[in-house]
Amino acid sequence: MKYVTNKIAPHIVIIGMGYVGLSLAVLLAQHNRVTSTDILPEKIKKLEQMISPLQDEYIEKYLSDAKNGTRPLSLTATTEVVSACVSADFIIIAVPTNYDIEKNGFDCSSVETVLKEILQVTENLPEKPLIIIKSTVPIGYTEKIKKQFHADNIIFCPEFLRETKALYDNLYPNRIIIGTTDVTAEKAAQFAGLLQQGAIQKTDNILFTGNTEAEAIKLFSNTYLAMRVSFFNELDTFAISKGLDAATIIHGICADPRIGEHYNNPSFGYGGYCLPKDTSQLLATYQDIPESLIQAIVESNRTRKQYIAEKVMEMLQTYQEKQLTGKKKTVESNIIGVYRLTMKSASDNFRESAVQDIISCLKENEIPLIIYEPTLENGSVFNDCKVLNDIQEFKSRSTLIIANRYDSILDDVKEKVFTRDLFHRD
Repeated sequence: MKYVTNKIAPHIVIIGMGYVGLSLAVLLAQHNRVTSTDILPEKIKKLEQMISPLQDEYIEKYLSDAKNGTRPLSLTATTEVVSACVSADFIIIAVPTNYDIEKNGFDCSSVETVLKEILQVTENLPEKPLIIIKSTVPIGYTEKIKKQFHADNIIFCPEFLRETKALYDNLYPNRIIIGTTDVTAEKAAQFAGLLQQGAIQKTDNILFTGNTEAEAIKLFSNTYLAMRVSFFNELDTFAISKGLDAATIIHGICADPRIGEHYNNPSFGYGGYCLPKDTSQLLATYQDIPESLIQAIVESNRTRKQYIAEKVMEMLQTYQEKQLTGKKKTVESNIIGVYRLTMKSASDNFRESAVQDIISCLKENEIPLIIYEPTLENGSVFNDCKVLNDIQEFKSRSTLIIANRYDSILDDVKEKVFTRDLFHRD
């Protein structure tokens, strides 16, 4: 199927200004009329001033250029979702779908709330807009919701974006996956064309599938990445336990081009917004289908975080035993410092970060903790731990510092830093 574009610039409404929604807004506003919506007024206020509410180098750059007039963007922002949808040709839903442990699946209530509003305001329009779900949903969800709402103008289009590099990944896409049906095929092809139009590097890898296949592509892709992270984390656990050089082993393995030098940097465990919830959702989807690998991926991550916590406690105990020789220890001298809560370098988002589970485990063992996190208020409390913004105070008060991702700011105290960031990159 070929992708096409209209000669008249379409009006695109995007609901939700997280990394997915915001990066798409900037990408598509280069050539189309885009209205960005969000329930948070502070995000809308920033967008009205062409200031990014999220940390992403390319988004920040493009908005800054738009503000000074060097890169025109037809982008407006509002909290009024309903009124924005009346004149829309395309409506993109990019709201959160968190994993609900009790329901054993994604909580898609935010998607359904938005869909109800959209369908009510557009039901009497002569030409209905194409509604594109970008939120990650369970396999089979789109077709189910179409039947529930008696709407055939809804499709699923998965995103494959990295946090802090979301716009870059839209500008240089490695693939575009569009779920569609015969009814939505023409508009789906047009939407694919709009994504290509905004990209710097066009991709020939455009795949039109059924909605359910597109949903499966999303969940299986992220679960594969989680599997790769888990593999190298378990390799690293083995190397630590046996006193081996993990970096050397990894380099030797990844010299095989079938394996490759990517996604091989150990960490405290996979985390962030996507991998934990997507792997759990895929596992729940199997139900009575035979499997062992998907369960192992989820369990492996729990095992890794537990191992890291135990290793940290072991290191602290060794320090305390040395300290007891000829010196009186103080409470302050036994504090573990947590350097950043974020999952990645250059990020301001620490949702579902692996280090939070490490913190919880250490707290269960009554280990005193302080946290260096400049994005939180100095002196505030996170998970019953005091937050510091002063890096020098943080370093001086910490007996041992744990860092999921290393930073050169720790070079002067690296002898007391525990990290598994072997290659100093994400």
